[in-house]
Amino acid sequence: MQDILLVIPSYNEEKNIETVVGELERDFPQLDYIVVNDGSTDRTAEICRRKGYRLLDLPVNLGLAGCFQAGMKYAFQKGYRYAIQFDGDGQHRPEYIEAMRKKMDEGYDIVIGSRFVERPKNFSPRMVGSRMIAAAIRLTTGTKLADPTSGMRMFNREMIQEFALRLNYGPEPDTVSFLIKQGARVAEVQVEISERLAGESYLKPIVAAKYMVRMLLSILVIQNFRKR
Repeated sequence: MQDILLVIPSYNEEKNIETVVGELERDFPQLDYIVVNDGSTDRTAEICRRKGYRLLDLPVNLGLAGCFQAGMKYAFQKGYRYAIQFDGDGQHRPEYIEAMRKKMDEGYDIVIGSRFVERPKNFSPRMVGSRMIAAAIRLTTGTKLADPTSGMRMFNREMIQEFALRLNYGPEPDTVSFLIKQGARVAEVQVEISERLAGESYLKPIVAAKYMVRMLLSILVIQNFRKR
């Protein structure tokens, strides 16, 4: 699977990055990866350099959108056929990448690693927000997605180019919705998402609520005026 690049956005992941990349190098040596250090203020970059990890070290914090775009630019310039968004906190599991790749080979543009293709969602506040985003995407595009908020997404060469060369593409559900409107074919594959290995997620309750509102507003309103 050397035509796949794992783009690993990482901000202050000193407690997790060695475990995540160590597992990839030990158990999945056939997978290429690039750690994109998003101007971390901890030892993330230092650990990557000391361990000899493949590293794209950004001098300032760009946020997830800019960080991921930097990784997609790398994937585009290096000629990768597929790129996958892969968290640096240990939540995403590499054993599901082969199944996602097989699905991509059927002719899809984006494949989402979904927690809910074969399993129902629970009724936590966060999942209520996910249901609302899924409903908004279905209303505006006609496409049913079980897990639009999953961050484990694989993109084909055309989508890599879109993210690499355009400035307004963030790796978020509203961009997936926009790309569907532009004709992108999207599929989902059942995966398991682990708990964060260490540290705290930035999506605390208030932040998560604001995120859901922003996504809904973007999908239902802003995407109608967005241009490719």
